[in-house]
Amino acid sequence: MFHPIRLFLALISAVLLSGPVLAQVTSTSSAPAPVSIPEDLTPEQVDDLVARMSDDQVRAILLERLDAVAEKHAAEAADREDPITELNEIWAEMVASWTHVAVTVPNLFTAQVKAVDNFVGTFGSVGALTLLGLILSVLVAGFIAEKLFGFLTRNWLSGVEAADENDLWGAVRYLFRRFCREIAGLVVFYVVIRALGRGLLTPEQLIYAAPFVFYLIWIPRLGAAASRFVLAPNKPHYRLVNIDDHWAKYLHRNLIGLLILIGFTLFIIHFNELNGITPGETRIGFWLNAATHIYIGVIAWKAREGLSQMMLGTDPDHTKFDEEIAHYYPYFAIGVSAVTWLLVEFLVAQRNPIYLHMLVQGAHFKTMFWLLIAPALDTLIRGLVRHLQPPMLGEGPVAEQAYKSTKRSYIRIGRVLAGILVILMVARAWDLDLREIAGGREESGSQLIQFFIIIAVGYILNEVVSLWINRRLAKEQTAAEQSPDEEAGEGGGSGGSRLATVLPLLRVTAQVAIAVIFILLGLGALGLDITPLLAGAGILGLAIGFGAQKLVSDIVGGIFFLIDDAFRVGEYVDVGGTTGTVEKISIRSMQLRHHRGPVHTIPYGEIQKLTNYSRDWVIMKLKFTVPFDTDPNKVKKIFKKIGAEMMADETHKDGFLQPFKSQGVFDFDDVGMIIRGKFMAKPGKQFTLRKEIFNRVKAAFKENGIDFARREVRVAIPGLDDAEHVSEEQKAAIGAAAGDAVAQQAQQQQEVKK
Repeated sequence: MFHPIRLFLALISAVLLSGPVLAQVTSTSSAPAPVSIPEDLTPEQVDDLVARMSDDQVRAILLERLDAVAEKHAAEAADREDPITELNEIWAEMVASWTHVAVTVPNLFTAQVKAVDNFVGTFGSVGALTLLGLILSVLVAGFIAEKLFGFLTRNWLSGVEAADENDLWGAVRYLFRRFCREIAGLVVFYVVIRALGRGLLTPEQLIYAAPFVFYLIWIPRLGAAASRFVLAPNKPHYRLVNIDDHWAKYLHRNLIGLLILIGFTLFIIHFNELNGITPGETRIGFWLNAATHIYIGVIAWKAREGLSQMMLGTDPDHTKFDEEIAHYYPYFAIGVSAVTWLLVEFLVAQRNPIYLHMLVQGAHFKTMFWLLIAPALDTLIRGLVRHLQPPMLGEGPVAEQAYKSTKRSYIRIGRVLAGILVILMVARAWDLDLREIAGGREESGSQLIQFFIIIAVGYILNEVVSLWINRRLAKEQTAAEQSPDEEAGEGGGSGGSRLATVLPLLRVTAQVAIAVIFILLGLGALGLDITPLLAGAGILGLAIGFGAQKLVSDIVGGIFFLIDDAFRVGEYVDVGGTTGTVEKISIRSMQLRHHRGPVHTIPYGEIQKLTNYSRDWVIMKLKFTVPFDTDPNKVKKIFKKIGAEMMADETHKDGFLQPFKSQGVFDFDDVGMIIRGKFMAKPGKQFTLRKEIFNRVKAAFKENGIDFARREVRVAIPGLDDAEHVSEEQKAAIGAAAGDAVAQQAQQQQEVKK
């Protein structure tokens, strides 16, 4: 019968040993004897092995093997160098490579002559000239076919040149048709030379002819067509980028020259290899590569003004960040060129055949192209967003701010997608399968790639959510925005919609939730154990719950107030005697703006009673005091006429829910009778309407000979017949008595109102 522990130890020893043959066991010795372990163990052999081995023997085998493993790990650790040592070694390798470049300078021309001699020797003098003649003839035939195709398709551009200066799509249509026409001509050129080449040239000749045509003819011409599409050097009216004629022509010429230099570099290295000259024999690739990067630096330095113009674009809503990108782009191009050159020198110094093959295939040129075009993609994204973004909803500062915020969200999403595209194209240039790396279990780089993928997805999701909420919020705020003539007076203005109140909180909540979730997922992808973080967050939440009960009360109270739709942003409310317009709400409090200016911050947990003056409708009651002898029916007709006129007025009719009308005689006082009128209006409109009604009532009373009652104080003076003989002391006493009477009457009215 097997003992579980002994079986486990035996299996471990079999796996670790994997092949060493030990001597037979001699049980007579006091020290454990070695045991012979076969390489392939069947269950029966394991049974027999465990039966013959003692615990001491298994322990000795394990200790011996573990010591060997420990020694191996110690040796690997000793061989592992610190980063500074590795950098010194890399620098030494690159210096050695550059020293080799200097040593091979005398061979540069002689080896190249040797390559040409080998080429002539392969085909003979006549054969070499024949090959060159055949290549030239094929190219001429291809050019003739291309020109003939261009003549037959000359009407492709007819009717498109009618685009005006601001017609972007007209310019794009024209340039795109011209580009397609050029590409179609290049395809005809390629098909003709390919057919003639296969018919006239032998396979040995095609080995030389094909790279020559591809690197020195096809790539420069394809780049020239793309440059004409973007820069339009001879068609400034249709130019898609913001650059003047001088720099457009300069960049177009030098881009073609750069492509010819790059194509010549790749061709000459390939030509030398075909003729027995290795790259290390002459190091001509070093000089041509250096010339390419110097050429890029010169172009970027000379055309820095034009490049900055092109990067900034014509968007009037560009930010400070966009200006910085545009300003530093020429220096960025120079830096990318220098870094790419150093990368090439590092890979050459490694002398790895795989790296050298990638360099011959132009992986570094592709990398440099995509890195240099990344800021240009940003400019393209901003231009497309500017012309493709839906028009601004409504008018005013709220709509304008929302429009700009939406534009920035589209641009940020486009930047992330452009960055992903650049990474994928660079990885493709170096034959890197990011999916395989991200799915690997042993590659440390896979964790980093997974982390960036998770963060990118989270960022895009955050921008999409913010974009949707911002557009809805802009629509709600623009629809509810007050007109300039509305007054925010005591009694309340019109509030925003319920969505306009809830969406800002929803946006903040969604952004925080997305950030927390994707940061935790990213940390998990890096191999970090997020369980302690979750546990710590739970403990922190409990601590906050017990230690900040008031805060929890405020938050919970706010949630239920929002669910009940008790108030909205812009509404006029009374909270325990504190009145004001709801200006801002947060997760725990609200801010009220009093009509005189002060701002009150009130936590939700302290709200016991809330009165909303701006919900649905407002009734405004107006009092007018007229003399006792005034006819109330006449006043009623005047009020009715004013109400009808204002309901027909385009300026004021939309503010009414019910017209202004008379309520008859409301009360009597010492000076006259009080007649009251009322109207029902939309919240926020009542103050403008009240002002207009006062003006119209005053004008109508004057027109109809009705005076407003004035307060009078009458003093009875004995011997009034002798008033002209009243002394100064008596006049002062009369004035004081009248003043006391007025003050007492005002106090009585104040008490009545209370």
